[in-house]
Amino acid sequence: MVARRPLKYARLACACWLSVTATCLAADNNPKPRTSDPQVSIQPHPRRPAPAVADSPRPGNIRVETSVVQIPVTVTDPLNRFVTGLEREHFRIFEDKVEQAVAYFSSEDAPISIGLVFDTSGSMGTKLQKSRQAVAQLMRTANPEDEFFLVQFDERPVLTLGFTRATEEIQNRLTFVRSKGRTALLDGIYLAIDSMKKAHNPRKALVVISDGGDNSSRYTPAEIRNVVREADVQIYAIGIFEPISGRGRSTEELAGPGLLSEVAEQTGGRHFPVENLNELPDIAAKIGIELHNQYLLGYAPTNRERDGKYRHVQVKLIQPKGLPLLRAFWRLGYYAPTQ
Repeated sequence: MVARRPLKYARLACACWLSVTATCLAADNNPKPRTSDPQVSIQPHPRRPAPAVADSPRPGNIRVETSVVQIPVTVTDPLNRFVTGLEREHFRIFEDKVEQAVAYFSSEDAPISIGLVFDTSGSMGTKLQKSRQAVAQLMRTANPEDEFFLVQFDERPVLTLGFTRATEEIQNRLTFVRSKGRTALLDGIYLAIDSMKKAHNPRKALVVISDGGDNSSRYTPAEIRNVVREADVQIYAIGIFEPISGRGRSTEELAGPGLLSEVAEQTGGRHFPVENLNELPDIAAKIGIELHNQYLLGYAPTNRERDGKYRHVQVKLIQPKGLPLLRAFWRLGYYAPTQ
């Protein structure tokens, strides 16, 4: 499958509490020129050498005591192409069914902290080579200020490499990896979310490459759902599955697509099921492009209660004239602060 070039694009859903700064005000005071006709305009970002990120950790809190909720949104057309060029008035945002005023709007690229969650269990076997190629394609879409870490998992997860901007280090670590053992997918996701607390960029995402079968995790699906709901991290999953007609699919693999879809969609990310291994690199590149072409909506919630409760978020699109029916993806909610 050849990755389609984007039509016009959008920013996807990560809900985090954040103070409005002078930078945000400047962005609002200097809006981009309006374009009446959306045009195809996504260019790959050139790679430039950048220094490695320092190892000193920064504490990461799930609930940040601030005043603005930020929701990244991705918009696609019926052919699943990214749509860019939309303006603030094309979006409406609701919290617990109450409409909120969009106080901040941006469609500019921003550095991202990305965690790779890479399955090396025995069930991956012949899928490893194309999975490595997928990682290489994802790295080619990165910006110089992006940072990455690597979690590998078989029957237990391991943080193989902490945050770095040297993408070749990630690829080197994967060069000689071999598949073995059982599959602790949920434990791998948990470790990656915990490792993301040391991120240096405000935007965060996990990219999971796995066959989706879990038969060795200590954490349950219910526990991971709760962790994912609280984490300010988008999750994208590439699920590598045997064809439905194939005889080699285990019980765990049969449950894999539903598990990966649920985890990804909760965060505003997406799950890309793959049956043809040759599609892997193009799908990984598509995820990288999507992460760098999202809309960011910010609003000050009308509900000021600091009760720690989960707030449901909904984004509605105002359909632009002349475009086919568009679809938005966003984070489904966030937890309010407690104090």
